[in-house]
Amino acid sequence: MTLRVGLIGYGRIGAMHAGLLSRFVDGAELTALYEPVPEAARRAEAETGVRIVENEAALFESGIDAVAICSSTPTHPRYIRMAARAGIAAFCEKPISLDLGEAAGAVEAAESAGIPLVLGFNRRLDPGHRAVRDGVARGEIGTPWQVVIISRDPEPPPADYLPVSGGLFRDMTIHDFDMARYLLAEEVVEVNVTATSLVVPEAAELGDVDLAFISLRYESGALGMIVNSRAAAYGYEQRIEVNGSKGQLASVDPPLRHTRLATAGGFSTPVLHHFFIERYQESYLQQWQEFLALIRGEESSAATGRDGYAALALAEAAQESHDTGRPVRVRSL
Repeated sequence: MTLRVGLIGYGRIGAMHAGLLSRFVDGAELTALYEPVPEAARRAEAETGVRIVENEAALFESGIDAVAICSSTPTHPRYIRMAARAGIAAFCEKPISLDLGEAAGAVEAAESAGIPLVLGFNRRLDPGHRAVRDGVARGEIGTPWQVVIISRDPEPPPADYLPVSGGLFRDMTIHDFDMARYLLAEEVVEVNVTATSLVVPEAAELGDVDLAFISLRYESGALGMIVNSRAAAYGYEQRIEVNGSKGQLASVDPPLRHTRLATAGGFSTPVLHHFFIERYQESYLQQWQEFLALIRGEESSAATGRDGYAALALAEAAQESHDTGRPVRVRSL
């Protein structure tokens, strides 16, 4: 049986998911789309050929089996609750909300209705990152002691996005918070932040930050460090490593091409991928396969609604730590 998927929101990430569902996801088909901005709706119709519905209610009444929520973050909890009332599976882009109470309500609605709810933390499905997680689980490096996650964007987001982004910790670091939990299959219980704004003048004006060191303490006593930057002159950098009692597992950035030039003047390597859609293309596709596996009742590595809540709780703790200058204990659902 082919899963009929309706999609809400046709911005950059919505268009990417629409393309995957239209052409590459075996077992799923994009059958309806809702986009409230007329110009974007017309573009969606031209690019996908999918039926464009006039409002959100019409989407949930269009005979879909699942919904892909790719709209602005403040709308996520409402659409999750609508999916719960309709009894259909929900895939929701990150973060689940900008408000922890709203996030908890959305997760509880999905669980009460018994619908699958998956969050768009695709990076956990990157082959390199996943291999690190699997190696840790097999005990290849013994007892994990330290986790290091480096995440640097190639360029800052548009200035008009910053006021609605939720800030660095909820917008950018949210992926790294999910990765931190995923790598050790263990909860982070304390967060301590050192952060500043040197990259984007508008960020400082908003009280936001664009450079951060985020220290983590796990339940077991293991330590973690997340390094974030809103810009990197050399491209999109995504690296992780886990050090343990028997060694280290690491996942490094794949280059744009697997070539290397060697001359008398030295060695040169290709540049990194430009940004997240190119770098994580394989994981975005795998994310849909994991969603389908969850719906079929099979084992799945997809991030659940509770994973989405946990990542947001870490972001909230990070913001509080930055605001107060103190370590902050993390709230659990």
